[in-house]
Amino acid sequence: MTRCAFPKILYGGDYNPEQFPKEIWDEDMRLFRLAGIDTATINVFSWSLNQPDEETYCFDWLDELMNKLHDSGMRACLGTGTAAHPAWMARKYPDVLTVTYDGKKRKYGRRHNSCPNSPTFRRYAGQMASKLAERYKDHPALLLWHVNNEIGIRCYCDNCERAFREWLKQRYGTLEQLNQAWYTRFWGHTFYDWEEIVLPSALSEGLQNSNSDQTAFQGITLDYYRFNSDSWLECYLIEYRAIKEIIPDAVVTTNFQGNGTYKPLDYFKWAPHLDIVALDIYPENHTPESYMAFRYDLMRGLKDGAPFLLMEQSPSVINWKAVNPLKRPGVMRLRSYQAVARGAESVMFFQLRRSLGAYEKFHGAVIDHAGHEHTRVFRECAELGQELQRLGSGLLGARTESRVGLLFDWENWWAVELGGGPSVHLKYLDQMQKYYDAFYELRIPVDFIHEGTELGRYDLVVAPLLYMAKPGLARKLEQFVQGGGTFVTTFFSGIADEHDRVVPGGYPGELRRLLGIWVEEIDALFPDRRNRIVVKQPFGLLDGSYECRLACEIVHPEGAETIAVFGEDFYRGSPALTRHRYGQGEAWYAATEPDRRFLGQWLQALCEAKGIRPLCAAPPGVEVAERAKDGAIYTFVLNHSDAAQKIHIGDDIRQELLSGGTVSGEIELAPKGVMILKHNRALAQA
Repeated sequence: MTRCAFPKILYGGDYNPEQFPKEIWDEDMRLFRLAGIDTATINVFSWSLNQPDEETYCFDWLDELMNKLHDSGMRACLGTGTAAHPAWMARKYPDVLTVTYDGKKRKYGRRHNSCPNSPTFRRYAGQMASKLAERYKDHPALLLWHVNNEIGIRCYCDNCERAFREWLKQRYGTLEQLNQAWYTRFWGHTFYDWEEIVLPSALSEGLQNSNSDQTAFQGITLDYYRFNSDSWLECYLIEYRAIKEIIPDAVVTTNFQGNGTYKPLDYFKWAPHLDIVALDIYPENHTPESYMAFRYDLMRGLKDGAPFLLMEQSPSVINWKAVNPLKRPGVMRLRSYQAVARGAESVMFFQLRRSLGAYEKFHGAVIDHAGHEHTRVFRECAELGQELQRLGSGLLGARTESRVGLLFDWENWWAVELGGGPSVHLKYLDQMQKYYDAFYELRIPVDFIHEGTELGRYDLVVAPLLYMAKPGLARKLEQFVQGGGTFVTTFFSGIADEHDRVVPGGYPGELRRLLGIWVEEIDALFPDRRNRIVVKQPFGLLDGSYECRLACEIVHPEGAETIAVFGEDFYRGSPALTRHRYGQGEAWYAATEPDRRFLGQWLQALCEAKGIRPLCAAPPGVEVAERAKDGAIYTFVLNHSDAAQKIHIGDDIRQELLSGGTVSGEIELAPKGVMILKHNRALAQA
């Protein structure tokens, strides 16, 4: 794997000079220098410009741009341009066009309109990546590669259907194995020939009046989701390998979309094939800070704690909501440092110069339609650019250290929401966010992990809604707990295997021995209904009565202790929270969705029992995060509130990197203020 060595935290963003007359380019270079911008992502949507027909390639404009960036002291994040195929390709080779879930063949238009299993798309995309790599392999402006852009749709065309059958043959080998995995005796679905298999769409397994996640055969749709993610990964790898064949030490990535939680692609499966993970994130003004922190921590977790790139954010407004308010003064800077605090090694924007036409003409940019530096947004960007220059390379490679692992699984996400469960209101991301929020508010860092992660480095592993227990996972969790770890999971866990077939013998399936319980029934509550959790054995601050919602399970202990019970309905007095001592550790089970107060007190007590301490005590609205490197600890303190906040950071003297001064004891942070405090690890442990 290529090691990404950057000179500093990269600062820049998407630059589309092909949309403007060349007379503007020199002025842009002047403004970029003024703003401290050092990196431009270019050529992202230029396929039609670079290849006007099947045989012709035209890179003269790109040559001029690459040279101009180099002459201006800037580096290029070079896109392959394959996110939107040219119109001539769609006309001559209609196999490149996608088919929607409801069976409609798309015409040329928009972007992300290429079929991942189109031979035409794959051939020409690979050729384009190869041509670019050969042309620019020795160019001094080249820093890293940007394959495609925000990859991922789901296509239901004949290309995909044929490819799906081949994928299934590789996965199952025989139709007998496939029929067993898909439980096809239900509704007489047994397949006797591979050609009988069709894609699970609105024309086949999709349920009437539902979205594409609601399906009659969850196993079929789950495999299609896996196949689609794999298909796009293969497309990415065609370009990745084309570049690496010519430039073996190239740094190659693609930008993950959907704020990092894009449902159609299993980013944990993708991450090993990216030299560095890259994220696009577009929160709204009212988006909770913990929502963004969750996504940054997830990106860091995709490659086992390695830093990532913040590839796109808006310097001011977004443009696709019904109402698009401005980012208030200081918010762009604050949110940029939030990303850096949680592992980002770039701060990049979409876009550097505002487009004059089409869909994104009102999306924010460093250089506004006014075209000069005399705007609030430009001034804020320039001030941040100067700060990042002063920070230099000190933070590069610094990592977050955590003793808590939060298990995230895309396939679990898909399976939970494919239909047939207790409630359509049961959403995987919602449950993950609730547990993450509790740790965020406690100022306890977490690592996002997957089923293949080595658990020995953690003291506490939390797996909300672990509906699907994949092969070997239950045993792995048992070994973790036997060795002294604490494991936490929740209702609707251990239900199914990797094919979404219910594990017989009673819930929670293969987790039953570890958790020491048997779940008899699951009661789904309507959104306006609540039950109560009554604590029987106080644990830390956890005591008294709390609200719960969404689902309540009827649990029978099989060796587990009952810590809390339900307070209402016919199952009043039955366990709502259990603890099972197993080997040297313990496994906890929450049989419902507890309220925020319960979650915070429970997880705080679990952390205290393991000696896991908060980074720092801080008032509401103040975020604290840490990165460590070479014996130094970098503590980020971020005030998301609109009022000045005081916080006690300890008595040892710390260097404040943004101001250049030193601080200790109680500090005051201005509204939207940021401090980066550097101190020695030995002093912190004394």
